[in-house]
Amino acid sequence: MEWLMLLLAGGSEITWAMAMKASEGFSRVLPTVITVVFYVASAIFLALALKKLPLGTAYALWTGMGIIGTTLCGVLMYHEVLTPAQIICIIMIVCGIAGLKLLGN
Repeated sequence: MEWLMLLLAGGSEITWAMAMKASEGFSRVLPTVITVVFYVASAIFLALALKKLPLGTAYALWTGMGIIGTTLCGVLMYHEVLTPAQIICIIMIVCGIAGLKLLGN
């Protein structure tokens, strides 16, 4: 159950970050409300996951999901361009997340 909570926390983080971009500096009401709701939801889900998961592992996975998810959404939705160096760094983040999940306790 804690892994599901962590997944929901990561998904909520991606959602609030994308909504924040769409809010155009909090000048648009609906994206601003979505940002606040999912920001709070992300923190709640992370707190629930932390009841059972180690802090370092859970936090690293949560932020990693956010980095990877928002980067992919930025590329797909906003046509942002990644440099080869950025792609290599994202691959290293994915490897780190996989290593934490596979080698963690």
